[in-house]
Amino acid sequence: MPDPDFRARWRIESEEPLATTQLARLYAVTRADGTRAVLKIAVPHMEGLHEAEGLRFWDGDPTVRLLEHDPEHHAMVLELCEPGTTLRELPEPEQDLVIASLSRRLWDKTVRPLPGPYRPLAMMIEHWATETIKQYPCWTDPELTREGLRLFEELSRPSHEDVLLATDLHAGNVLRAQREPWLVIDPKPFIGDRAYDATQHLFNCRDRLRADPEGLIRRFAGLLEVDSLRVRTWLFARAAAEPRDDWGDDWMGLARVLVP
Repeated sequence: MPDPDFRARWRIESEEPLATTQLARLYAVTRADGTRAVLKIAVPHMEGLHEAEGLRFWDGDPTVRLLEHDPEHHAMVLELCEPGTTLRELPEPEQDLVIASLSRRLWDKTVRPLPGPYRPLAMMIEHWATETIKQYPCWTDPELTREGLRLFEELSRPSHEDVLLATDLHAGNVLRAQREPWLVIDPKPFIGDRAYDATQHLFNCRDRLRADPEGLIRRFAGLLEVDSLRVRTWLFARAAAEPRDDWGDDWMGLARVLVP
């Protein structure tokens, strides 16, 4: 059960656990006005450090709304999506359309200078590169991984065209709702290259990506209105050089398919 202090301070009643993952515990709750919501108690991690600030910035357009936040205990009360089924219920080509529309809306909210504590995408990429270098004994194709690391540095350089990214936008993080057909959950905000935000959805469409990388990347980049070669290069760099537990043929085979 969640800390009773949350219930007293935010005047919420806990109904039931919704999910427990490596990164969060989720509870269905009822607020004092009778509306249902979600209490999320997160496990702190580098990529998700500013989730609450991002949700506050996007303010429901097109994310779930942040209703309460306790940064000390990494706790949030969030708008409940009902029925809450994920975008995975749709065929992948239809997912492409929804993800592209939501991505453009998220980026279009960017103002300059951006308020808040958002970090550059280069910071996350540098963190990944450091971890990957530590895993050197496990590399199965050092030439490809070194090229991926080189491209990480090149691609993540700041630009005046950078926007606030969700960085982890894929069908599992988009829920069906009543206020809007689909809402984004669990953003991990960084300021960076729009083309990066194409990558997680495409990695989640692995069979299509392997079967026709050029066609799929061109289609999705067109929907996003970003450069398709840049999307492909980001995909290659991540497949070749992102830190991981398993350096087997799956990811490196995909990297070879994606060589720009």
